[in-house]
Amino acid sequence: MNKSFINKQNGIKPNVISSGLMVLGLLVVVISALVIPRDVKAASTQTYTDQFQNATTTLSGTSVTASMYFSKESYWDVKNAMFNLVYQASQLTNQQTSSITVAVNGVKIVSFRPKTGTGTQTKAISIPTKLLSADNQLTVSGQIETQKKGQAAQVTQTPANWLTITDAANVTFQYQLTQAKNTVASFYSHYIGDDTVNQQHDYLVTADQPSSAELTASMLALSGTSRPISTQTNQVQFENWSNLKTANGDYVMVVATYNHLPAVLKRTISKNKIAHHAVIQTMTTKGQHYLIVTAKNAKLLTRAGRFVANQALMTESQQPTVMVAGNTNTATAAGHLNAEQYSLTDKAVQFSGTGHHESSYYVSLPNDRTNADGSTITLNMRYSDNLDFKRSLVTVSVNDTVTGSHRLVLGHLNGDRLEFNVPRGTALGSSFVVTVAMDLAVKDATQTTDGDTPWAVIEPSSKMKVKSQKSNDLLLTNYPTLFMKNETFHQLAVIVPKTLTASDYQTLGNLFNLMGSYAKFNTGSLTFYHHPSQKVLKESNVIAIGTPRQNPLIKRLNPKLYFKYNQADTHFVSNEKLSLTPQYGHTIGTDQLLRSPYNAKRGLLVVTGATPEATYLASTQLNTASTIQQYTGDAILVDTDNQHMGYRFKKNKAIDESLTVKRNLNDNMQLLLYLGAALVVIAVIGVAIILVLKKQGLLKRGGQTNDK
Repeated sequence: MNKSFINKQNGIKPNVISSGLMVLGLLVVVISALVIPRDVKAASTQTYTDQFQNATTTLSGTSVTASMYFSKESYWDVKNAMFNLVYQASQLTNQQTSSITVAVNGVKIVSFRPKTGTGTQTKAISIPTKLLSADNQLTVSGQIETQKKGQAAQVTQTPANWLTITDAANVTFQYQLTQAKNTVASFYSHYIGDDTVNQQHDYLVTADQPSSAELTASMLALSGTSRPISTQTNQVQFENWSNLKTANGDYVMVVATYNHLPAVLKRTISKNKIAHHAVIQTMTTKGQHYLIVTAKNAKLLTRAGRFVANQALMTESQQPTVMVAGNTNTATAAGHLNAEQYSLTDKAVQFSGTGHHESSYYVSLPNDRTNADGSTITLNMRYSDNLDFKRSLVTVSVNDTVTGSHRLVLGHLNGDRLEFNVPRGTALGSSFVVTVAMDLAVKDATQTTDGDTPWAVIEPSSKMKVKSQKSNDLLLTNYPTLFMKNETFHQLAVIVPKTLTASDYQTLGNLFNLMGSYAKFNTGSLTFYHHPSQKVLKESNVIAIGTPRQNPLIKRLNPKLYFKYNQADTHFVSNEKLSLTPQYGHTIGTDQLLRSPYNAKRGLLVVTGATPEATYLASTQLNTASTIQQYTGDAILVDTDNQHMGYRFKKNKAIDESLTVKRNLNDNMQLLLYLGAALVVIAVIGVAIILVLKKQGLLKRGGQTNDK
């Protein structure tokens, strides 16, 4: 149907409309020329600072290397990138012979002489945008020397050669934002983008009074989307629809059953489309971007929540609507074929020049496991043939504990394979640092570190085999992984009030943003309840949230709590650890990790306060990994002044006592074997002595002999 036909049907002459349109168009152009340039120019270029996750690190040696990693969002049109190196070099550094070189993705971009002094130094280094990719490695290598120029190189290590890179180092981007396309994948990439999260532009929203199924699907989706987010400054915000306050440029994911969808969203999805499938569909209106996740029943809605929690499926969905059936495979694929093998580096690492070189590699175990004895490190190497093989060696240490050293061998220079055993009893924790130190020497004693040779290369096939075991501690040091198995939720039941307040949504958001960063897979068992059965409580790990007036389970658990409520449930009362006034006890929130009274081998976490606001205060200590790592006990108390205190109440921390006994036996097996062998030897000697005495007749009564 053409425009002239429409105009005639409305009784309007085409030439009048054309004239009107021309005038209107002219007005739009004039207004745009006057208004838009001032606003668009300011808003078109944005700035984002990516803070490295590395802690302050001191590198020792005449030659040092450190690697840092940062990412660039796919929807950024980067105009400028700046590496802000914050460092301190040894005060004895010889600036004539010392230097620092920075490389991005293996390409060197700048070298400079380090400044010295008692304070930290800052160096702003421009990164060529053509070198940037989605994931980037930034390498800082230095030659920190204290000897004068012309002196022989120091092959042995001296404490005076060091470079400290502080945790203030970062990369700052200036970029223009590419608007989201009308596809699920495009929405998702913007939604989990670090800049979107840090600027608080993303929300996960559910119905005003959600059912258990809607909460389950929502938290599956939230935990899945929080997993790939690297920033810990802010998190995905969880709200109900009525409390949602959006602005231009916000990204909103709405998870609800079809009947509970707001009318403005419900009308975009036909009843035919929703009849036998869950629907995941994008919608953009008034500068706001929505992703609607809905279904007619609980089972399909939960499956849709698992689909959202699968990063691969979301990034592959290059269409505006995804239909999820009851048999759609939504499971997250396993990330490692061998869970014990961990790569040290993705790229070959080269050391050049004589002297001492160091490079460190971070290894992180699954969060629900700790190391056991029997771990090994395998280095695959190549090196030059001009080395002094009597003095050139490689040393490997784990968390500053030396595992061993090997000399480099002339016959293996084109492919050397070295294996180091981690000493028995070495405590590694859930993450640790492997340091490889190279001492490269040449036969010519006058050779200095200024040369490019000799060299050694660590191949990317180098790996660490980590023997590990599931942590057995019922303490906050093992939270939230005590509620997980194989990096996914393990029979987790969450008990919430029937009617949720705005603070309760924030509490859930805090808890599952953290849990999502630990749950690497979306296949686990997570279910929400308002009134759980005894069977559910007995078979499950339990998290109970709310006030005792909101949540009947918490009221029943009051005698078991470390911090108990008064009879009226209006405030906490004093205990053996802390004296509390009624006024103060009314405003504080607590996190209490109990042994479940329904199953001694299960954990039960109670996040509670006398008011929903106090409960929210308690949840602020369970929202990031860096926050929860402060606590080693089983209870946390938080007040309105943000004072937070940790406590330890339970004497026996083991989840499974029989497992503790078994592990103690295994850990001391070698000692038991030695003791057993010693007892056998003693028994043999004893028997031998008895036989000898008997043969000599010394064991006869009275020790007498007959004279003939």
